[in-house]
Amino acid sequence: MNVREMIPWGRSNQSVSSFNGDPFVSLQREMNRMFDDVFRGFDTPALSGRFPAFGTSWPKLEIADSDKALTVSAEVPGMEEKDIEVLLGDGALTIRGEKTSATEDKDKQFSEHFYGKFERRVPIDAAIAPDQVSASFKNGVLTVTLPKNGPAPSAAKRIAIQPGK
Repeated sequence: MNVREMIPWGRSNQSVSSFNGDPFVSLQREMNRMFDDVFRGFDTPALSGRFPAFGTSWPKLEIADSDKALTVSAEVPGMEEKDIEVLLGDGALTIRGEKTSATEDKDKQFSEHFYGKFERRVPIDAAIAPDQVSASFKNGVLTVTLPKNGPAPSAAKRIAIQPGK
């Protein structure tokens, strides 16, 4: 048996029966092919984390770092500012909340909407001015601005979210 034919990234399209009829080798090849087909196209190299999200985190973040401030934007469509909590402490910015279904339709057959609790922690390694941190919410995007050059926060501080302008 040629070992190179068992490696998934070099497999050819030859039939399974070419391995002298060994059922274990053919089973292994079929399982490798099946996993390749199922997980092809997902954006994460390793499937760590919760299986329904296939290792991706929600909400999606965008982080901008300048000399004066660190800006973190989170996409949270379908939510309101009262459903989101923003905390600064322990060397991290924490964004958490819960998205609930707007309707209780028991006849619903299929849904790709995300519902449930979430929490994202962004490690902060810069000195932040905790009294000047601000958060705004507009069109489903939460933006937290963390001005630099302040003392590092020692305890968690709740940050109020202001409606967008």
